[in-house]
Amino acid sequence: MKKLILMGRSESGKTTLTQILRGEEINYDKTQYIKFDNELIDTPGEYAQTNHLGRALALYSYEADIVGLLISALEPYSLFPPCITCMVNREVIGIVTKCQAEGANPDRAENWLRISGCKRVFRIDSATGYGVNELIEYLNQ
Repeated sequence: MKKLILMGRSESGKTTLTQILRGEEINYDKTQYIKFDNELIDTPGEYAQTNHLGRALALYSYEADIVGLLISALEPYSLFPPCITCMVNREVIGIVTKCQAEGANPDRAENWLRISGCKRVFRIDSATGYGVNELIEYLNQ
């Protein structure tokens, strides 16, 4: 599997997706620090939400093959500015999470990721497993 770093605001589903991709039981847990292993890098949402911590994300992105920008389909806004993907010399994919949750708007979240520069966007729901296999297949290519 290609090494993936997940970036997004708090509660966007990064840790839950990490647990699913590792084949672990879902345990709702707040990520307090950057956690990485051979295949995944899970980052705290505060790193994406706070300007001076965002620099750490840029540095850790060099440890990954692919950067995954996450936006929940329940989000009222996007943290990611237009064309941000040009700042990284790695492949950047978009991941829309919580696609099957009540009140979800995955079309809006996908649009925000495309405006940010993501050419490939995956729609998933870790709670139901929706779309997860497609993401796994892509990472295993």
